[in-house]
Amino acid sequence: MKELGTLRKIIHVDMDAFYASVEQMDDPTLQGKPLAVGGGGKRGVISAASYEARVFGVRSAMPGFKARKLCPDLIFVRPRFDRYKEISNQIRKIFFEYTDLVEPLSLDEAYLDVTQNKKGNPSASLIAQEIRQQIFDEVGLTASAGISINKFVAKIASDYNKPNGQKTVNPEEVIEFLEGLDVKKFYGVGKVTQAKMYQMGIYTGKDLKSKSEEFLTQYFGKSGRHYYQIVRGVHLSEVKPNRQRKSLAAERTFSENISSEIYMLERLESIAEELQKRLKNNKVSGRTVTLKIRYSDFSLQTRSKTLPYFVNDAAILLETAKELLYQDTMKNSVRLLGISLSNLNTGDNKKKEKEKEELEIIQLKFDF
Repeated sequence: MKELGTLRKIIHVDMDAFYASVEQMDDPTLQGKPLAVGGGGKRGVISAASYEARVFGVRSAMPGFKARKLCPDLIFVRPRFDRYKEISNQIRKIFFEYTDLVEPLSLDEAYLDVTQNKKGNPSASLIAQEIRQQIFDEVGLTASAGISINKFVAKIASDYNKPNGQKTVNPEEVIEFLEGLDVKKFYGVGKVTQAKMYQMGIYTGKDLKSKSEEFLTQYFGKSGRHYYQIVRGVHLSEVKPNRQRKSLAAERTFSENISSEIYMLERLESIAEELQKRLKNNKVSGRTVTLKIRYSDFSLQTRSKTLPYFVNDAAILLETAKELLYQDTMKNSVRLLGISLSNLNTGDNKKKEKEKEELEIIQLKFDF
């Protein structure tokens, strides 16, 4: 039991097909029908799919034309993010009735630490059940939940009995639970890592657990130590109620592929202006500018540059994005461009910047 680290009572609540479920709730004529939220046009991308659509293989992030081929009767609706945010806020109010340790991951999922909770209920499983029922009664939507000793196991468990279900992995069950999982189920193991693990004969958690930390670090770098720990049930990340935003971005998918750099620069200008608006609305600046390029063959490329100062101005964002665009030749025509800003002046970065400013002031005083 020692290798499990600090034992807490963590719940991961995940709304079921959230965007699609909100649309079906608001429009009863859509209930029971295959539904996709997002672009149904030639260049559109699916943001969410109802469970009726998922039966046909329709998934989020799938191109709209591909989804339509899989499900000819698929109904497309435009996303209404203001409405989703409104519902999300109602759900979070319910979470805070049980604990102040709530870490939202997105509009439709969050971690809750209920080790000590406002209801004085020692059973995290019963709390999860109550929360799910309360969401259904007050909001009208179903949610699934995973309950375990840390965030990692709880998140995996929340997928187990979807939709409208929950799974508890008790402390004494954690190791066996993780050993029996396909590594692709491990949160943080993407398709590329999964393929690499399969090639090395690592198919299950048990296979992963048989590898030494040195072996995993050799082949997977810093992530190797992470894999070594999580398969042993060790995940020390706490539920952080004031989770800081790490980046802000704006991007555009084009109705036609573009290959002219002049057209790309025109698009980047409007993207930079949109990103500036988002940064100023959130009252943040950042130092690392990243240009995102998705080519017509759906391959993705990113190019980044870290500036020596914090920025949130469209002109500087555009100039940096242009520099990154010219950094290398384009390998194909382009279907999407995006600009993101990370290394934001929030949390530790803000503190470091303030300390830097104070040092500069002190230096100026001495120079004077």
